[in-house]
Amino acid sequence: MDTKIILSATWVVVTLIYLYGDVLRICSGDLAKKPMADKNLNQFVWLGIAVLMLTPILMVFLPLVMPQSVSRWVNIIVAAFFFLFNLVGLPTYASLYDKFLLAVNMGFNGITIWYAWNWS
Repeated sequence: MDTKIILSATWVVVTLIYLYGDVLRICSGDLAKKPMADKNLNQFVWLGIAVLMLTPILMVFLPLVMPQSVSRWVNIIVAAFFFLFNLVGLPTYASLYDKFLLAVNMGFNGITIWYAWNWS
C-alpha cells in the first residue's frame, strides 16, 4: 500500500482518538470537574489550543499532497512532537480511559514515525 495513504490513515486514527477521548470526558463528567473556562484564558491561549488540535487534522491531508522528501520529515517531526506532548501530559490525567487512549495514540505516533522513517 502507498505510504502516503498509510500516513494519512495514522493521522485519521490519532484525530479520532483525541475526539473520542473528549466525548468520553464529557459523558463521564470528568470535563465538568476541571472547566477550562474557570482558568481565565485569553484569546491567544485559545488560538494556541486551536492550532495544536488542528495540526493532526491537517496531517490527514498533508501527506497526500506534499512532496515525499518534505512529507517524510514533517510526519516524523509532528508525530514526535505529539508523542512527547502526550508523554508529558499522561500523568496529569486521572482516568484510566484517558491514559489508555493516550497510550494508544502514542503507539500510532510511533507507527507514523516508523513508516515515515522507512519511506523510500
